[in-house]
Amino acid sequence: MENTRRSFLKKMTVAGIGTAGLAVANHAVAANLSETQAKKKPAGKDDGKLRFGFIGTGSRCQEHINNVLAIEGNKIVAICDIQQGPLDSTLKHIAKFNVAAPKVYTGSERAFEQMLNNEEFDCVIIASPWEWHVPMSVAAMKAGVPYVGVEVSAANTLEECWDLVNVSEATGSHLNIMENVCYRRDVMAALNMTRQGLFGELIHARCGYEHDLRNIKFNDGKNYSYIPGGELKMGKEAFAEAQWRTNHSITRNGDLYPTHGAGPVANCLDINRGNRFLSLSAMATQSRGLNKFVVDNGGENHPLAKLRFNCGDIVTSMIKCANGQTVIVTHDTNSPRPYSLGFRIQGTDGLWMNDGDHVYIEGKSAKPHYWDDSEEWFKKYDHKLWSSLEAKAKEAGHGGMDYIMMYDFIDAIRNKKPAPMDCYDAAAWSAISGLSEMSVARGGAVVDFPDFTRGQWIHRKPAFAL
Repeated sequence: MENTRRSFLKKMTVAGIGTAGLAVANHAVAANLSETQAKKKPAGKDDGKLRFGFIGTGSRCQEHINNVLAIEGNKIVAICDIQQGPLDSTLKHIAKFNVAAPKVYTGSERAFEQMLNNEEFDCVIIASPWEWHVPMSVAAMKAGVPYVGVEVSAANTLEECWDLVNVSEATGSHLNIMENVCYRRDVMAALNMTRQGLFGELIHARCGYEHDLRNIKFNDGKNYSYIPGGELKMGKEAFAEAQWRTNHSITRNGDLYPTHGAGPVANCLDINRGNRFLSLSAMATQSRGLNKFVVDNGGENHPLAKLRFNCGDIVTSMIKCANGQTVIVTHDTNSPRPYSLGFRIQGTDGLWMNDGDHVYIEGKSAKPHYWDDSEEWFKKYDHKLWSSLEAKAKEAGHGGMDYIMMYDFIDAIRNKKPAPMDCYDAAAWSAISGLSEMSVARGGAVVDFPDFTRGQWIHRKPAFAL
């Protein structure tokens, strides 16, 4: 047949479409490619089930598998990983569902390319280390996969952000950033309140990722989290995220993980859909937390105590929006502290603050100048995705938001709709990393935020969770 994956790849090569070489995408061509892919890869070919593939088979992959198989009408065709341990664990996990075992691809860092060339998918989900997110996403889109889900953050640099946008536009493949916090129940209720005008005109927002990850960035090479008194390892000798995540704190200084906070705030502010991020300024504190953790648990003479960690313990970014609002994004993962995403959605008539679970609406709160408990407000403005799926989501990961996210994504795939959180969202939210690094290196200088939509933001309409 002419419309095979290999013929598609050949056409892409002849056309000279490179990963970062597309300065301007031809939207008519992208639309034609999208139509071709829809004909070539009908959702649920043969048995009516959507065909899923997974690249990266760690714990996050298994959480996604739980929800893919919990939703009727899906099957897992193939999985890929370079490490045998996670592969074996994932195969055992899938076997619990009494479904056919997927094909396994392994043996080299580029085994995912073989999987993409050999198999037919409706969706491929990427849950690999950060540095592989863009190469794998680009490969999947170029291979003709209609829907690609990439874990957060989607990209680490501005060039990578443009890669995601350019290739998605050129191929017609829908890229979806798997930002589960956008589906958190309180976040969706706050979005509902925003859209119904409870807060008035939005003027300011705060968010971030404030999560003590020191015992994730180091472990004994066997357990996911560090156990006090055990060995301290990172890099190749460690296990799970400590193999790769800690190294980013050595080589980089900026907001390394912005999308958990930025995604929900961007939805409230209609970013890429009538509004956009204009500029950013960031500053970082000194780096102390990771070295202190090593010394406290391994002593001053521990080999890791000699490492120079570059990333500031607290990185603060301020963003200016086209419609006038300001946003403060905080990254804090190397300090002893309780977990918080620090949400604050503030408008001319009131605000929601995540820390303390506070809501205040002028003229509607119980007492002037006193906080209401957010619970009563959120019960009233509960998003219909939650009210309709609560029972099914209850047992899912991260308080149920993983299930709601996967349900929404699968609904888009099955009905051939745009991705709920598309390539422009993935780029804009993830770009905070690269821009914050640039600004920190320049002493907090203001840096311009790219318009990844190339002007489309002016006319695009809000679409998420409507």
